[in-house]
Amino acid sequence: MILTDFYYARPAAVDEALALLATPGARVLAGGQSLLPGLRTGAERARLLVDVRHLEELRGTTRSGGGLRIGALTTLAELAAHPLVLAGAPELAAAARANGDPQVRNLGTAGGNLAATGRATDLPVAALAADARVELAGPGGRVTVGAERFAASGVPDGSVVTALLVPAAGPAAAFEKAADRATRYPLCAAAVRITPDGPRIAVTGATPRAQRLRGVEERLRGGPYTTEAVLAAFRAEPRELFVPGRGTSAEYLGHLAGVLTARALARAALTTT
Repeated sequence: MILTDFYYARPAAVDEALALLATPGARVLAGGQSLLPGLRTGAERARLLVDVRHLEELRGTTRSGGGLRIGALTTLAELAAHPLVLAGAPELAAAARANGDPQVRNLGTAGGNLAATGRATDLPVAALAADARVELAGPGGRVTVGAERFAASGVPDGSVVTALLVPAAGPAAAFEKAADRATRYPLCAAAVRITPDGPRIAVTGATPRAQRLRGVEERLRGGPYTTEAVLAAFRAEPRELFVPGRGTSAEYLGHLAGVLTARALARAALTTT
């Protein structure tokens, strides 16, 4: 199919982009890896595309407040290879590296991957494990929201993701993914960070949305992080937490989430010894 009719605007600054996004039916165009195919198939609708791809204030990865500030227009390829991300937030680098194929990673952006709705994507689960915050610009100014709240609510109307703010963890973090072979979206993915207070664990694909598993975290507090212990912690979770999909049962996905989490914890634990 061909694209439907729409208007196009190329604002010179974030404030101008926000003014344009007040138009009914306006959509942000960044990497376009989800939006443009959706417009072709009719799964997405837009009356106005607000192209923010050239806004330099949305680019760059820098140290900030003891952590990292990752601009929303940072491509997945840049995120996967950036030395600061590899050293301080390896679960984010691995999640970016696992996303799609090279063409998608070269065009797809961190902000777009975080903001994607209706399907599981890779960065949100890593952001949850990292206890990251999402910076948004909107009609009321700039605000930051926790990754967990953002995963539940998404981008407010008329707003745009400007950056991801990530506490630096060092190497004690990891990401694992089982990809759907047809789409490369995660059938299930798990991200972990090992902190002095215990592990932070998040999954996506197996659950209705990316979410932290605090019950599993509590059961594993103090270790051990053996496969047997991790799978037992997952078996204690309510079965309704995991949802069937794409030809798989909830029971299977719950087990898969446990296996991927065990692998991620084993990799993260190796860096702390």
